Amino acid sequence: MEELPALTIALVILSLVLSYLLHQVCLRSENIRKKLRRQGVKGPKPTVFFGNTKEMKRIQQELQIVQTKDANNYLSTLFPHLLLWRETYGPVFIYSTGALEILHVSDPELVKDIGHCTPSELGKPNYLKRSRKALFGGGLFTLNGDEWAYQRKLMAPEFIMDKIKGMIELIEDATVPLLESWESILDNAGGSGEIAVDDYLRKLSADVIARVCFGSSFTRGEDIFCKLRQLQKAVSQQDALVGLSAFWKYLPTRAIREIRKLEEEVRLLILDVIKEHNNSTDNDLLRVIIDGAQGCHLQGREAEDFIIGNCKGMYFAGHGTTAVTMIWCLMLLAAHPEWQEHARAEAAEICLGGATLDVEALRRLKIITMVIQETLRLYPPASLMMREALTDVKMGGLDVPRGTIIQVARSMLHQDEDAWGPNAGEFRPDRFANGVAAACRPAHMYMPFGHGPRTCIGQNLAMVELKVVLARLLTRFSFAPSPRYRHAPVFRLTIEPGFGMPLVVTKL
Repeated sequence: MEELPALTIALVILSLVLSYLLHQVCLRSENIRKKLRRQGVKGPKPTVFFGNTKEMKRIQQELQIVQTKDANNYLSTLFPHLLLWRETYGPVFIYSTGALEILHVSDPELVKDIGHCTPSELGKPNYLKRSRKALFGGGLFTLNGDEWAYQRKLMAPEFIMDKIKGMIELIEDATVPLLESWESILDNAGGSGEIAVDDYLRKLSADVIARVCFGSSFTRGEDIFCKLRQLQKAVSQQDALVGLSAFWKYLPTRAIREIRKLEEEVRLLILDVIKEHNNSTDNDLLRVIIDGAQGCHLQGREAEDFIIGNCKGMYFAGHGTTAVTMIWCLMLLAAHPEWQEHARAEAAEICLGGATLDVEALRRLKIITMVIQETLRLYPPASLMMREALTDVKMGGLDVPRGTIIQVARSMLHQDEDAWGPNAGEFRPDRFANGVAAACRPAHMYMPFGHGPRTCIGQNLAMVELKVVLARLLTRFSFAPSPRYRHAPVFRLTIEPGFGMPLVVTKL
């Protein structure tokens, strides 16, 4: 008998492996669906290979509503299938992507129970670890178990308020170039003109995170931030929930090659920063990360991966989410001039004579704090919270099988009329006048920085940065909507303006 050609053998082996994988995935998915449906959880009927992804695309095409400038509920354009299925099946339902079974939860009691689950019960989904690897590496944002616990214990102390007090001056210094740049633009335009504020605010926030965490300015890290921004767009275009067609992600397509190229470029740039840092005496977050790699006895490529993964996570999460919140803040203040005037009057009083801001001054910025909180309610940067049941777990009266992906749409919770009242879709900062606990019932329906053990470690820094920047901007400029602004929020891992944020800015 003649020997089979090597290519034929390879194809046979590949087909057997794929058959095994498909069988395992289909069997696991069917078992999860059966266990949940026996307990009364309903949802749309999936197909074998694509789950409900084709239906999701059909719903989006049929139900997509054109956004208007004062429409804050973007769920109807970005995730209309979630709204339709909640209306059809209730606040808890299951749907499939072919490869994943997703339990969508918007019931307040079950959401509360998610926060009570331990990190060993609920963790970051493994599929996110794979699909976001280029952007986050093996850093804190994708890990579970002992690795996650070690890295969180390592980095969380760097973001306590006592440490952040010393960062306020660095934030102020990073804000100065933006103020001077806008003043120069407006002086040349007669005092008022249109500025696309989003790129400026991204650069500012990148400068802040570079200074406070890595002891450098934006100029040195500019290439890193630009490459990460390109990576963010490239990764977000790769639909992470496309069912079993996700296996095609492992083929060397043009898009995958571009992601890998950007990933390697970011890696080399961060390695250059690390080499420079090793010759300095800076005692900042980068030093903590470098020492942390040595603390868990990593060597060579493993140590590099540890450091680079955490640097990428901090570069991206530290500036991307804060920048997009600044952008939405200015849009909402431009659209609501009465609140802009209230916030400006408060900032002018506290920053009288250009006084240096400190923690006590920031605590007195009550109205600006309310504006930020309301912006985070209407436009939480990370709209979807995803967790995976790492073991069989009980939530309320529901037994959730291991491997189930649990999804919470923050925007859905943040605009739930039962929790927030009939004006839930409106910009009303005064709802936070007596704090978060009094703004909604129950209080855990507000979760811009996450929920439970994995709450964002950088929330204190983000709030301080937002207060400092808004206070300085409002005392120098006024903002009005631009007729060129097109309200079209898009999902690029964060929720951001689809066509930029042009505003009419006037120098005061």
